[in-house]
Amino acid sequence: MIFLLSLRKGLRISIFLLMMLVSATAKNQKMNVLLIICDDLNDYIEGFGGHPQARTPNIKRLMESGISFLDAHCNIPICNPSRASMMTGLYPHTSRCFGFEPWDKIEILNSSRTMMDHFRSNGYHVLGTGKVMHNRDSQEWMDYGHLVDYGPFANDGGEKDIAHPDVPAPFSEDFGPVDGSFGPLKNLEGLKSQSNGNPLIWRTGNWKKKRQLRYVSDEDRDLTGDELNAQWAVRQLKVLANEKKDQPFFMGVGFVRPHTPLIVPKKYFDQFPLDSIILPTIKIQDAKDTFKHTLNEEQPDDRGGDRGSKMHDSLVSSFKGDRELALRKFIQAYLASIASVDDLVGEILDVVDNSSLKNDTVILFTSDHGWGMGEKNYLYKNSLWNESTRIPMIIRAPGYSKESTTSRVPVSLIDIYPTLLDICKLPKNTTKNQKGRPLDGYSLVPLIKEPKKAEWNGPNFVLTAMYNWSIEYLPNKQSYSLKNSDWRYIRYSNGEEELYDLIKDPKEWNNLASFPAQKKLIKNFRKELLSRISSKSFDEDQSTIKKDADFWKAKFFEKYPEADSNKDGQLSWQEHKKYKAKLESPKK
Repeated sequence: MIFLLSLRKGLRISIFLLMMLVSATAKNQKMNVLLIICDDLNDYIEGFGGHPQARTPNIKRLMESGISFLDAHCNIPICNPSRASMMTGLYPHTSRCFGFEPWDKIEILNSSRTMMDHFRSNGYHVLGTGKVMHNRDSQEWMDYGHLVDYGPFANDGGEKDIAHPDVPAPFSEDFGPVDGSFGPLKNLEGLKSQSNGNPLIWRTGNWKKKRQLRYVSDEDRDLTGDELNAQWAVRQLKVLANEKKDQPFFMGVGFVRPHTPLIVPKKYFDQFPLDSIILPTIKIQDAKDTFKHTLNEEQPDDRGGDRGSKMHDSLVSSFKGDRELALRKFIQAYLASIASVDDLVGEILDVVDNSSLKNDTVILFTSDHGWGMGEKNYLYKNSLWNESTRIPMIIRAPGYSKESTTSRVPVSLIDIYPTLLDICKLPKNTTKNQKGRPLDGYSLVPLIKEPKKAEWNGPNFVLTAMYNWSIEYLPNKQSYSLKNSDWRYIRYSNGEEELYDLIKDPKEWNNLASFPAQKKLIKNFRKELLSRISSKSFDEDQSTIKKDADFWKAKFFEKYPEADSNKDGQLSWQEHKKYKAKLESPKK
């Protein structure tokens, strides 16, 4: 009997010690990371207040299990530089990546580790799929699923992609198969190209390689690019959960929607009947006191100019001036695209939540930037207003975040990298060599732990730059926004300014920059911005801007010598503008 009692006591002690060992091992085990990023997704998310009809139950489920940053913003509202900034943790003015040049061709970025590179260097299994970086998709990953797929695209049966057949001109012609295209996937049987008479087909893929996408019905079709990425992620997560490897993982999943073309299965459009679509509240002539349209018009790439105004006006014109109908059509497609992504996010969450991964995997959901929906007569990204800069940011961090919490501290994408390093307890030095730069952002962990009363080390401003085509980017020659909880200040590269009182004017309707009462505040904002960007003054001469413009004009003249209408061997800006307008005019 004594022997049995001693045996039982010994077994209890052994079990207790074993449990303590398992617990200690679990605590010492580094957290997994699952980063889910959408493309062009603004605040049209349940719980973020962007649109009352948004249907995102799965993203809402993630919100309810973690913390949502309700005043989160991008650091530049266009794809390539935003993703380069987020994934390297460096501001555009630090790296000088403001445009679409490959990020790894920029010395500072190539000398600084991406998240994937740094996690891999610290023992993580790094795998990803879809659009995480804007280009060079697969090179940073150990395992990579599918290249970015921007489709589906309607196609004329040859090599030419066209806008969705339901989109009227001039919008469909002005902005083509990408930005000028929205509508449900549909059976194209019987529809022919107006240009060559070929039967229309669906294609999908990236800019370099496309394939035909078979579509008979929503139930009988090939998978879209986003669906393939979700399928791949689900499969990999199941393997990782079942294998129970000691090696932690970092997984990136990049969904393209709601980036244009806004083409998803019809069932998602059916969730948002056209007549029921609620339009954003828009002030008449709201753009009158703004200055984005005053930026250099001699741009080879109008994404840096006033593209959003052009898209808005073209869309309205396509629906015979019926602005409400035009915006309802576009917003319906945008909401449908978000709903399609939400379903895919749900599939991924289901795997994590119903497996061993639930308690040791950080999930972070976000977007690279937003999108304007007609506010200020603007329908595009790449503005310094709230519609373009605000993004969803949701973090579930087991052991750190509490359920259903929110923070209204202004934060940005630049803070994601140091936050994940903090949670995963990885080294803070992310440089490859002396030409690299330390991270610009700050860890959000204090806010994640105590969102209501935490003392955060980060700034009380969000800094956002804006893309404007250039052959040489000088930080003090760019356009910027500084936003805190109370104010948004904008300074454009040409010196024009905007100032919005966000407490009294949350929709940024009234530009107060020229008001004498705000003179001191404007001066302080200028000083604050300069202290962050450059030691050089904004008032320096505009030689660099002129150099860029002259460079482009010379390249244009090389390509179109016939633009020299007076045959004097030189191309004036008037001749350039006239011939450029001729090239851009819709073909009759």
